[in-house]
Amino acid sequence: MIEISNAQIITRLIASVLLSSLIGFEREVRGRAAGLRTHILVGLSTCLLMLVSISVAQGMGSGQIFDPGRIAAGVVTGIGILCAGTIIRFGTSVKGLTTAASLWAVAALGLAVGIGFYIAACTATLLILITLLVLSHFEKAINRMKEGQV
Repeated sequence: MIEISNAQIITRLIASVLLSSLIGFEREVRGRAAGLRTHILVGLSTCLLMLVSISVAQGMGSGQIFDPGRIAAGVVTGIGILCAGTIIRFGTSVKGLTTAASLWAVAALGLAVGIGFYIAACTATLLILITLLVLSHFEKAINRMKEGQV
């Protein structure tokens, strides 16, 4: 197994902050419950957890088996609890699902950056931003059509 250098650790942590902040900024501008700081903290902490997981796996003796994916699996479960806190029900409508999904996505980005999947994380960040910024216009147009305003 290849050891991760201190420079790689720092690079991965900074990359997770930068990618997470792009998504968090979009949520902040829209005035959502989880904004810039929340998204950065989720991305940074999940990246750190993945780095810790890799480090523990590397530090184990050759006679012991440690699966770095176990911590990632715990992140997926734990982030679900945080996401649930952003979802609010108003009568028959539900608010906060997109913010919950963006937090889930940022957690995945943090894990991807933590393992060194920079291309996947950057591509996913771009696709997430397109989804949040561009598709919201389509949703609004569809809702106007449903209400007979178009």
